[in-house]
Amino acid sequence: MKMNSVIFREYDIRGVFETDFDLDFAYELGRAFTTYVVEHSHIERPRLTLGHDARLSSPAITNALANGFADGGADVLLLGLITSPMSYFSTFTVENVVGGIMVTGSHNPPEYNGFKISFGKTTIFGEEIKKLEKIINAKDYSKGSGSREAIDIRSPYIERYKKEFKGLPGDFPVVLDCGNGAAGAIARDLFEATGLRPDILFEEPDGRFPNHHPDPTVESNLKDLKARVLATGARVGIGFDGDADRIGLLDEKGRFVLGDELMSLVAIDILKKNPGAKIIGDVKCSDRMYDLIRRHGGEPVMWKTGHSLIKEKVKSEKSPFGGELSGHVFFADRNYGYDDALYAGLRIVEILYKSGKTIDQLLEDLPPSFCTPEIRIDTTEEKKHLIVAKLKEKFAGPSKDFKTNLLDGVRVSFSDGWGLSRASNTQPVLVLRFEAHSAKGLARIQEEFLSVVNPML
Repeated sequence: MKMNSVIFREYDIRGVFETDFDLDFAYELGRAFTTYVVEHSHIERPRLTLGHDARLSSPAITNALANGFADGGADVLLLGLITSPMSYFSTFTVENVVGGIMVTGSHNPPEYNGFKISFGKTTIFGEEIKKLEKIINAKDYSKGSGSREAIDIRSPYIERYKKEFKGLPGDFPVVLDCGNGAAGAIARDLFEATGLRPDILFEEPDGRFPNHHPDPTVESNLKDLKARVLATGARVGIGFDGDADRIGLLDEKGRFVLGDELMSLVAIDILKKNPGAKIIGDVKCSDRMYDLIRRHGGEPVMWKTGHSLIKEKVKSEKSPFGGELSGHVFFADRNYGYDDALYAGLRIVEILYKSGKTIDQLLEDLPPSFCTPEIRIDTTEEKKHLIVAKLKEKFAGPSKDFKTNLLDGVRVSFSDGWGLSRASNTQPVLVLRFEAHSAKGLARIQEEFLSVVNPML
């Protein structure tokens, strides 16, 4: 069995297939997860769902996992080629299901693959994922003779949202970019069930991702979507990542809408019906967003970056909505509280259609600013933490010139803007982001951080 410990990440298990893990590992993971579920649920023969994305390695990995489930005594419900949100949907809607695994490499390059793991109605992360590694190393597995059964999750998924969104107009111009990911297996049927007639790019699922990298939160990956939006006069362009849990957005002018701008758009709409509600964002989100939520009668809550962490915070705070800059957005309002980019896309279309406004018009209350996108600097596991520690020393305070927030990395607020540095939870990467009221202020704040960062790289 091939198993590199680095694949056990904060939010999932992920690595390069045949380099970091192999089919034997997938089988052992199936045994380990079944053991974990039996121990934590006290159900000797649990029902588990299993789906996969469009990557070339996914069907073989799924088969190995299913064998591991069954040999551990689980009854396996095979969902086929689906999105990660459809996997989550199965844990909320299929009778007596106590967990599941989605085989996906998410937005990583084609050679990657991995596993997003649900127990109960939430995904496990952190120490709970590490427990699976310990079970594999100990090989003290549950035993049994489970079954395998293919079930249809597409029909109930489409029917659920057909009821919610039915009546959206077929002449509303929207362009979708499925990026050859799993979204292409469901997007057309889902959107058409609501009445829409979307124009769709790169619909065919293809795990080689021949047209562009499957990450719609990087603007350069959306150049074809931008061209189609401008050519057709669409009201909005919507991009999906490889497993359709992250969304990217372009307005009618082809402008890239940042994740916290998208969240602001949704928050304004949700607060109309949920005055005083808590709206959750991560430390990379703009002060503009948090201020706007407050002005519209909401209670902004800043939390740690990480889609599993934000999802749990939405749940614990009983928030109707939350998200992070990276395009993971979570609707507990009218939905189940997990990140589903297709559902988010329908909500955006609904807001635009019912308001009759453009994205710019809906965001007119969001003040302009000078800001950077998320800046990711490749480094080492050791250096990323050393750099953050050094910045904590620099901005230890107290100071009349700035306020320091150490919730997740170092976020420093000045009178005219803010800067952030944090160590990625999943990669040897240092993450930075900056925002200010002026170009001069932006340059100054960046230099405050980079004067520490650059000499240490």
